[in-house]
Amino acid sequence: MQLLFHYIPGLLLLGLGMGYSRWKRKLTLAGVWTGGAVGACILLGAGYTGLTQLALFFALGTAASAWRVADKRRLGLAEENKGQRTAGQVLANAGVAAVLGLLSWRLAAFAPLGQLMLAGSFAAATADTLASELGNVYGSRYVNVLTFRPDTRGENGVVSVEGTLLGVAGSGVLAAAYCAGQGWGPWFWWLVLAGTVGNVVDSLLGATLERRGVLSNNVVNFLNTLAGALTAAVFGWLNGFA
Repeated sequence: MQLLFHYIPGLLLLGLGMGYSRWKRKLTLAGVWTGGAVGACILLGAGYTGLTQLALFFALGTAASAWRVADKRRLGLAEENKGQRTAGQVLANAGVAAVLGLLSWRLAAFAPLGQLMLAGSFAAATADTLASELGNVYGSRYVNVLTFRPDTRGENGVVSVEGTLLGVAGSGVLAAAYCAGQGWGPWFWWLVLAGTVGNVVDSLLGATLERRGVLSNNVVNFLNTLAGALTAAVFGWLNGFA
C-alpha cells in the first residue's frame, strides 16, 4: 500500500499528460494509451527521474516539430498527420526505455545499469529529433553522412553541422535530467556521447537501409534508442554499474 501511495502523484501527472496530449492532438488515441503504458513502466523502474526524462523528450520533440512549421510545410519537411505521434512512433522512441524500466523494477541488481541505459535511450531519441527537426531549419549545408557530399535537405541520412550540434545539446539536457536525480559525475558525458552515437547510427541506417526501403522510420528510430542504451551500458559496465 505504501508503494502505491508513492506512485500516485506520478500516475496523476501521467494522466494529466495523456489528457493534454489528446486535447492538443499531439498523440493519436492509440498513441495516448501506449504513451501512458510506457510512462507507467518507466515510473516503476526509474521513478520520477525517469518520468522527467520522458516528459522532457516529449516536450522538446513537440516543440522542435512545431518550430517554424510553416517553413517546413512549404519545403515539404513537416511531419505527416499534422505532427500527431502514433502508437508505433511512441514505441519506436520509448519502447526501449519501457523495457528497461520494467527490468529495473523487477531486477534490483540491474536497476543502476538499467536506469543509466534508459537515460541513454532517451538521450539518443532527443538527439535524433532535435537534429532532424531543427537541423532542417538552421542547417547551412546538408551532406550525406556516408560520403559527406551535398545532398537533399530532409532526406534520410542527410546531416548538417548545426543539426548535429543541436542534437548534442539535446543529449546534454537529458543527461542533466538524469544527473539531477542520480547525482552529478562522469556519467553526464557518457550520456551525451550515448545520445550522439545513437543519432549517428540513425543517420547511417537512414542513408542505407531506410533509403532502400529495407527498414521503416520507426524501426530506425527504435535502433537509434537501442544504440544509445547499449553505449551507456558499455560505459556503465566498464565503471562498475553492474
